[in-house]
This record gives sequence, structure tokens and C-alpha cells, in this order.
Amino acid sequence: MASRGGRSGGRANPNAAQVGYGGGGGEYYGGRGGGNADGGAGRGRGYNQGGGDGGGHGRGYYQGDGGGGGRGRGYQGYQGGGDGGGRGRGRGYQGGGDGGGRGRGYQGDSDGGRGGRGRGGYQQGGNDYGRGRGGDYQVGNDYGGGRGGYQGGGDGGRGRGRGRGGYQQGGNDYGGGRGGYQGGNNYGGGRGGSQNQPVPNLHQATGPPLSDRYAAEAAQLREQFKGLDINRAEPTFPARPGFGTAGRSCMLRANHFFVGLVDKGLHQYDVAISPEPTLPSVYRVVMSSLVSEHQHTSLGGRLPAYDGRKILYTAGELPFNSKDFEVTLSDNKIGSSGPRREKKYNVTIKHTNLVSLQQLQMLMAGFSTDIPAQALTVLDIVLRDIVLNERNDMEYVKVGRSFFSWKIEEPTNLGLGIQGWAGFYQSIRPTQSGLSLNIDVSSTAFVQAMPLIDFVGKVLNRNGVINSITDYDYVKIKKALRGLRVEVTHRGQMRKKYRIAGLTKQSTRDLRFESSTGVSKTVKEYFRETYKLQLRYDFLPCLQVGTEQKPNYLPMEVCNIVLGQRYQKKLDETQVTNMMDITCKRPFEREASIHKIVQNNNYNSAKRANEFGIEVDYNPTSVQARILTAPVLKYYGSGSNKCVPNNGKWNMVGKKVINGAKIVNWLCVNFCHNLSLDDAGQFCFSLSNMCRTTGLSFQDGKPKIFYVRPDEVEAALKNICLQARAVQKIDLLLALLPDKNGSLYGDIKRICETDIGVMSQCCLRKNVLKSSPQCLANVALKINAKCGGRNSVFADIPASLPVVSNKPTIIFGADVTHPNALDDSAPSIASVVASQDWPEVTKYHGDVHAQGHREELIQGLEDIVKKLLLSFQRESKQRPQQLIFYRDGVSEGQFRQVLEKEIPEIEKAWKSLYNEKAPITFIVVQKRHHTRLFPSDSNQDTAGNVLPGTVVDTKICHPTEFDFFLCSHAGIKGTSRPTHYHILRDDNKFTADALQSLTNNLCYTYASCTRSVSTAPPAYYAHKLAFRARFYQTLGSDVASEVSSSSAAPPGVMKPLPEIKDELKRLMFYC
Repeated sequence: MASRGGRSGGRANPNAAQVGYGGGGGEYYGGRGGGNADGGAGRGRGYNQGGGDGGGHGRGYYQGDGGGGGRGRGYQGYQGGGDGGGRGRGRGYQGGGDGGGRGRGYQGDSDGGRGGRGRGGYQQGGNDYGRGRGGDYQVGNDYGGGRGGYQGGGDGGRGRGRGRGGYQQGGNDYGGGRGGYQGGNNYGGGRGGSQNQPVPNLHQATGPPLSDRYAAEAAQLREQFKGLDINRAEPTFPARPGFGTAGRSCMLRANHFFVGLVDKGLHQYDVAISPEPTLPSVYRVVMSSLVSEHQHTSLGGRLPAYDGRKILYTAGELPFNSKDFEVTLSDNKIGSSGPRREKKYNVTIKHTNLVSLQQLQMLMAGFSTDIPAQALTVLDIVLRDIVLNERNDMEYVKVGRSFFSWKIEEPTNLGLGIQGWAGFYQSIRPTQSGLSLNIDVSSTAFVQAMPLIDFVGKVLNRNGVINSITDYDYVKIKKALRGLRVEVTHRGQMRKKYRIAGLTKQSTRDLRFESSTGVSKTVKEYFRETYKLQLRYDFLPCLQVGTEQKPNYLPMEVCNIVLGQRYQKKLDETQVTNMMDITCKRPFEREASIHKIVQNNNYNSAKRANEFGIEVDYNPTSVQARILTAPVLKYYGSGSNKCVPNNGKWNMVGKKVINGAKIVNWLCVNFCHNLSLDDAGQFCFSLSNMCRTTGLSFQDGKPKIFYVRPDEVEAALKNICLQARAVQKIDLLLALLPDKNGSLYGDIKRICETDIGVMSQCCLRKNVLKSSPQCLANVALKINAKCGGRNSVFADIPASLPVVSNKPTIIFGADVTHPNALDDSAPSIASVVASQDWPEVTKYHGDVHAQGHREELIQGLEDIVKKLLLSFQRESKQRPQQLIFYRDGVSEGQFRQVLEKEIPEIEKAWKSLYNEKAPITFIVVQKRHHTRLFPSDSNQDTAGNVLPGTVVDTKICHPTEFDFFLCSHAGIKGTSRPTHYHILRDDNKFTADALQSLTNNLCYTYASCTRSVSTAPPAYYAHKLAFRARFYQTLGSDVASEVSSSSAAPPGVMKPLPEIKDELKRLMFYC
């Protein structure tokens, strides 16, 4: 609670006022001032200049009852020779003991005298923090010394002595004297204390910056004293070099909600359930029943949080170390209806660990750089349990960190028996301003609950009427039903549930089995005799719901699809379009939906929130952002051919590309049965005119046009190109496609790029018939970029690429894509691209390969990097002097793996070529996050989105590491998603402004459109190349590959990708 303050004689500490911890206003120049910590009034004069008194007298430094300020003279006596230090009683960092000290001088010319006398633990009560003599910062006398523990309870390793050579805050055992460092009860003890920590940035007063001379001397001293501290762990990732200042300031709101937390002592317990449930949902039912029955007896009143499988967490210990329970469930509790049957489960709960929140508190206070994953996991599980157990009237289905329900909004019909359900995502994370709960709306596809026969009719697009099926239909049905859960309807109220393993090859009327009496019967006969059912769809196959050893068959018409099953297969074009109705909410709609979710979840009223000491602020976070200036682009010529983007977009009216490709011989292949030769010819004529207008050297007139059936694509393309090449090299193949569905596009790309070696450009029939100038211009830009041209460059390269233009720089992009969730064997695809033209940075060469199934790290990276470095030298006629690497497809949990595995591979490649340490700046690019930004003033576009160039590196970003959010594009539909950039290594020591401006400006160089894109182009190109290579490893569509899978590799054997033809390797065929 805030205390009442006195008069303020000067400007208050802005950090203290903002965070609410600081103990005193009026610290800056003198006078009395109030504070914001527990009881926090502050009294003091002077902070910074002269010899006046300063400091403050008050209670509450960070957490806990007591004080921590000091009454005394000068906080640090920054420049003058006057009194400094502070004397006060308080309870240090988190409680107990006296903290503070009395002393003089920080940098003054005179001796600082006695410094740092006082009791008070750093983190746990009753510890002597620092007692001893401590003089000035740079001159003479005793420097540090004193008694004091660092973290322990008890005396913290009392040590005596006054050593010389302490570091910064007088009276603390930094390097001198005897004193404990880290122990409770004499943990560290002995001689030589270590590591007095500075006041956290979030809670200390901020004065004017040091002069250059003093700043340099202070930095030099810090480096010298690092060497004395043998226990100090270097940060894993680069610390933030400062905050960006470039651009126009604005205020935004973010969908982050700050969380207050009381440490109640978290305990972890292992849970063993026997027999193990076959369904994940049953685990929760078992534990819920156990808690309901035993919470106020055996569990000692504790309300635990459960991870759904093996781990239980409690706030405070349970009254046992290990205990066995018996839980009895009836069928209706585990989702089956009908006559009541019971099943017993034995549950063992055993204490395994104490989960400390101390590391989390240190991270947010600036004392640590490590993310305390376990503590965050506990908090995530508690909040998840609130949703699943205390808001269970919504019947949520959990998918990852998201929760979906058909009750939130009316499900959207996506077509073919699939529905779109609304939901929300939640995750807790540490930020610069404390713990933050990230809430966002979400949506995903579910299989509609209905009679299975009706679903099959939708899959086959038969409008519910099925009279027969073909072999092709059989494969479609089999793929659509595999893995679905169904419940039977032919046994009255006993609605037992099964998972579909497959389909029988024989129909229901032909499939025979031996009954319990030894008589052979067909399934149709069995159901007629046993259940008096006359099956209508006896020509359909049966469901196989058993195992090969113990088969179990069900006719489709006695089954219903179980509610709440997520659809994990790829949506077709129509389904994607329908899904957009849910996902594409305008910013004000999305923000309103998020606010409604937070209010409905009502976290603070939940029993588990109270149990674990969690309190959520329901107001979204206000964030200060900046809008970076867009770069000026240049097209062919000068003067009017310069272009200033407006709101992230521009047009090429009256402009030509900076370097036009040369297209001499091209041909057109028409795959549309309902597109006439005249329409195709007119489109080709219009396209060639537009290409010449745009600045390409393009052959006049119409090309030769071939009509080809889609099912003859491979043989026809090979034959056509073979005949054409006999006369002249083919520069471009234009393919006209009926639609986006099916495998035709992928087949064309695979054949052209890995078999024939011809550049291809595909166009849809609907665009061919429309032939609008904008559509034609976009196609022309793509053709130019693919065929070796360059569309535009920066008008002022040094201003637009400040960290790149001053020395030869190669910029890499990399990505790894994985097969869909239902595929348990297909390889992952890794791709790497690298810029080849310096200083323009517009052309990229790439490398792509298959690697192990769901292998996250890029295999063989050293050889790939080496190859692309040599390619850069060949193209730019000089070797690179610095390397920037944008890595897509990495989650936070994989940061350390990338740092330890991939970056050393890059280093080896550089070392092998140049025999020196690689100057690497390595940036992770993340799009799969749920942070959204909402304008709170006039800085928005016509759709209500934040403006292109909006960057955020404060408040909602990492507490200590170098990261930022950048929205570099204009949202076309829905709410713009900023890209998150996290720097894992920075040998080049770039400033925040330098990297933010570089990344934003690169987004205006994407080759195939006249808009800025949402992701740095190197990462974008790598993603597109990896996605393109997915076509190389399969023959056609899912159905076709199942009907004919002769090209598939045996299980467990990875089939390498076919080589890209030499004619295309150095071209951007994937853009």
C-alpha cells in the first residue's frame, strides 16, 4: 500500500514512482518526499551534486515489512566531496534484519570515511549485509570490507575483516575482507567475500548520466573487478545494450495483464496412477475425485494444481511425505453414459521437490539472467487449472496453452463436416515490469459432432446421399476417419466410445467373423440377429476399432462422432476462407474479446488463485512505443523514380525495376479445361506488355500455348520442354491453374525445379480472366526477381543500412519446417539463404535439405554456411567482414540448444575460411507468439492497427536480454501481429536503434510485392524455400500418395530430397 508522503522539494525518482517500490520522492535535489513502498515515506536532501545531505528514511525496499532506506547524507554523493551513504534500519531485500548503512563519498575527492554500517539481509532476514569500513569509489582508504552474508538465513557466514578493494557500495563485501557470500549458516564463510549486487534497475533512483571520462573509468573498473569474482556466471545471452530512441514516440496497449504473486512455498509431488488411464482426460477426473474426497482430511486443506499426468503442486506442504489413495470412478464420470459401472484406481502421491520463486524474483529485479522455467511452469499450471476446473461450465477443450469451447461463440461451418471453434490462449512470463499474463483470442478447427454416416457424406460431398463408393472414395474416407473417436448408438443407453484405427477392406455385408458359438456370420447378419437392426449402408466398409490381434468391427451407421475433437489435417482453400471469419477480428473487436475473456475467467475469485497467492490486474498494459521512419526506395533512373512508402506500401506507376531480367524464350501450359485458348492467349499478351512496361526485357507477342490435363502433368511437361529445348533454352514456363486445391501446383514446382530445370510461374484461372493491371504488375515483379533481376534498392544505402553499408556484410536467414502433427515419420526440412549482393542486400542464394523427423536443429550447418560464404565472395568480389543471422522456427525452449549447437557450426565455417573469430550477430525471429498491440492514440491506420515501423523494447519485453517487437507491415485484414526478435549473440555490439532500424528497413526489400512484409526477408525467404521443398518429397496429394506410395522410403529411413537443378540454384525461384 502506498504511504503518505511529505512535501516534495524536488523531482521524484521516476522509477520509484512508476514501480511503486522506491521509498522517497524528493530524492533528486532535496526536500521531503513520500514513497510508495510499505510505509515508505522518505526523508532526505540532495542526491547527486554537492555536499548536501541525502538519502531517505523509510521502510520497504523491495518486499516485506520493514525498511531499507536510510537516513543519511547523500545517496551516493555522486560528485561532491560531501557526506554520502545512508544510515537506516530496515529489512533489506525481502525481510528481516536491518539494512542500509552509514558512509560517505562515492566518487568524491575526499576520503569517504566510514561506510556501510548496518544490519540487514539481502534476501532473507536477519543477515548482516555489510558492516565495515568503506571509503570512496576511486580514492584511497578502505574500499569495501565488512561483515555480511549474501543470501543465507542466520548469520550468512559471518566474516570479519576490512579488506581493501571492495567495489561499489561502501561497507559491502565485494572483494575485500572476510565474509560469506552465499550461505545460510556459514555457507560461504572464510576469507574473501564476493558479489555485492547493485540496486536493481527497477527500484533505484536515476540521476544524470556520468561524464564520458567517469563513465569510461567506471566501465574499466567493472571489467577489472569481474576477474576477481570467480563465482560469477556470465549471462547466457547478450544483455540489452540500452533502449532504442529512434522514431516518433506513441502509446499503445498490449494484451499483457500484470500478475501479483505472494510466495507461499511451492512443493512438487510425483503422482502415480495405476492402472494407467487410456485417455488423457481420465487422469484429471481421477485427481479431481481424489481432491474432492480428501482435500479437508488427508490433504490438510490444500487445493493442489495438477499437470494432468505425473506432477502435482501445492502451496505449502501436504501433511505427509508419501501416501497411497484409492479412487473409484463410475462410467458417467469418465464420459460414458448408460448403466453405472465402477473402476478403481490406486494413486500414490510422493513429495519430490521444493520449488523456489527466488530465482524468478531475482530475474525481475535484475539480479539474474536465467529464466526459472520450473517456477513459471507451476504458475502456468495453476492458471490452467483455474480454467479447466473452476470454469468448467464452459466445457473447454485444451490444446497446448489454448482453450476452446463451442459455448464461447456459435461454431462456424468450415465445410466437409469441420467447424471453427473460438477460444483463447494464456501464458505467464517474466517481463521488465514484472510477471505478465498474456491473453489472446484463438481459434481452431474441430470435427463436427454428428452421425458418422452424415460426416462421410460431407467428406464425399454427396449432400448426405451415399449409394456407392469408389476406390478413390475409400481412401478419402479412410484418411478422414483415422484417429477419430466415436460412440455407439445400438446398445441403448450404453454409449461406449472407441477410437477408429482403420477401415476393413470388405463391406459390411461381405465381412465375416466367427461368433462366440463358432458360427461364421457376416457383420450385417450379426447386427440383424443380435440387435434387430437392418443396416442400410451395407456396401460401406466397417470401422476397425480393435487391434490386429483382437479385431473389433463396427458398422458406420451405428456410430456418432464424439464432441470436442480437434481437426489436425490441412484445411482446403474454402475451409481456410471460412476460418478467416473467426480469426480476422479488427483490432478494437479483438481487444474487446480479450477483455471479455479476462472478465469471464475472473481469476482473482478462483480458489486456486487465493491458494497460490496469485492476483491478476484486469487492465491491459500501457506501453510506450516508437514509429520508425520508412526508407526511401529507388527504381530505374533517378528523380521521380524515388519512392517514399506510405503506411507500408507504394506503387510502381510510371516506374521501372532497377535491373530487368531478360526473357527471350517462354511458353505457356494451360491446365484449365474451362479456360479457352483465346483467354489464355490474351493473358499472355497482356503479361508480356506489363513486363516490358515494368522494365524487363521480354519477347514480343504471344508464346506457344499447350493444353495439358492435370493428371498428365509429369509426362506432358517433360515432353513439352524436351521439344522446346531442342530449339532454344527456355527462360520461363507460365502455368495456368484451375484453383489452389489438389496437388497440381506442387507437382509443377517439383518437376520444373528438380527434374527439368526450368523457371516456372503459376497463375490461377480467376486471375487470368480478371487480368487487372495490379495483378499483372505483381506477376511481373515475381518473374523479374525469380529470373535474376532486381526490383528496387534503397535510395540512400548508408542511411537505410547503417550497420551493413560500412563494411562488407553477409546476411543469412534460416528455418526448419516440420510435417503435420499426424505424420509420425516424414522428415523435417531445413533451409538456409544468404545475401549475395553488398551493399544492396537484395539477392539471396539458398540451400535446402531433409533431416530427421522433427529434428529441430539444422544439420550440416557448417558446410552450408561455408558454401554460401564462398558464393558471397564470388558474387560480390570480396570477403564478408561481419555476419548477421536471422533464424526462424525456434522457440524459447530451444534457445540454449541453438546457442550451443548451431552458432559453433557457423564459427567453424568462418574459421576454416578466414582463420579468425567470426563476428556473429544471431537473431531469432518469432511469429508464433500471442502479443498484440493496440493503438491508444491517433497513431493507427484506417483498419485501426498500429502503423508500420512500430517497435517496442520496453515493459513487455525480456527483463534483461536484448529483444524487441516490431510491426513492420500494414495489416491487410484483422489485427496485425508484430514479429518478436530475440538476439542470442552479438559480437558486433550493435545498438538497439541499429538492429531495429536495419530489421525494419530490410522488410521493404522483399522482392515480389510493393509492400513492407511482416518478417525480415532473409527469414521469410528461408521459410518459403523450406515450404517449397516439401513438394519435392511427395508425389501429389495425400490421397494420391496413399493410393500409390512406391516412392516412399521404408519406415525409419530418411529419403533425401532430390537435387535442385544447376540452372536454378543461384536464382530466387522460391520467391
